[in-house]
Amino acid sequence: MSGAESTSQVAADPSAARSKGKLFDWKLLVGILVVGLLLVLSLFTGVYDIFGADDGGQMFAITRIPRTIALVLAGAAMAMSGLVMQLLTQNRFVEPTTTGTTEWAGLGLLAVMILIPGASITTRMIGAVIAAFIGTMVFFAFLRRVSLRSSLIVPIVGIMLGAVVSSISTFVALETDMLQSLGVWFAGSFTSVLRGQYEMLWIVAFVAVAVFVVADRFTVAGLGEEISTNIGVNYQRVVLLGTTLIAVATGVVTVVVGNLPFLGLIVPNVVSMIRGDDLRSNLPWVCLLGIGIVTVCDLIGRTIIMPFEVPVSLILGIVGSVVFVGLLLRQRRRG
Repeated sequence: MSGAESTSQVAADPSAARSKGKLFDWKLLVGILVVGLLLVLSLFTGVYDIFGADDGGQMFAITRIPRTIALVLAGAAMAMSGLVMQLLTQNRFVEPTTTGTTEWAGLGLLAVMILIPGASITTRMIGAVIAAFIGTMVFFAFLRRVSLRSSLIVPIVGIMLGAVVSSISTFVALETDMLQSLGVWFAGSFTSVLRGQYEMLWIVAFVAVAVFVVADRFTVAGLGEEISTNIGVNYQRVVLLGTTLIAVATGVVTVVVGNLPFLGLIVPNVVSMIRGDDLRSNLPWVCLLGIGIVTVCDLIGRTIIMPFEVPVSLILGIVGSVVFVGLLLRQRRRG
């Protein structure tokens, strides 16, 4: 059964979404336990000897705990953003890094740093969120006005738009001697996450709650404007809300952590292949798997060339690109 067919059943019978899959079951509890163990391992992985050093406890509170919390919030946020974006575009191959949303957020961050050199992290976040919102709306507007015969073309178009925005950011950074800063922002690393610098990430927890509350409306909107309107859902309002939530999550994560490529692509597709397309019951799994993948990649990055670190975006990029190509080939075989 296709995603559209399963979603149409939900629209026809709202109780179908609730009966299709339990929100909490023993498998989810096992998943929570496994991810919890990974997070505990993250707390005690690192070069600094938190047990032997005199200030080990202080360093543990300043660096290890914030970093682990950031892994949870950033991983869940980007995985969830990919899920919502795929529903609204009716395309399984889109997510913030294949639609240019992340590149727009970086451009907004760069603009704020140029116009307001001493900007606080809140101001930088607002600039990134506004730019991410504009970029996502540009992508949605393009999809509405251009008829693409193949769903495989959509992410390619998004990547091309993102490349254009990235080129503009690079040119501006070169002209303003901020190229090195731009590279650091897009590194996608948790190395610099410290107490006092990550707290803005808690905003994405509220975004996750909002997505869960309006999950049924996002599911209906995934059927398209005509069907949504016929059953009494304001399609434009739902798309605007979804775009806002995606922009907030992407902007905050970009400012605090950087680019986390393909995470929103991998996780929703894996969960959908196993559990189907019910957004409400899939959301805990999407968040959990996003956290687990980011944590594993971060642990690899911390240990592979210890005492140095490899940015988590590098590990995610390798894994994500392989999965992305695999999904494209799978879709092509299906016709």
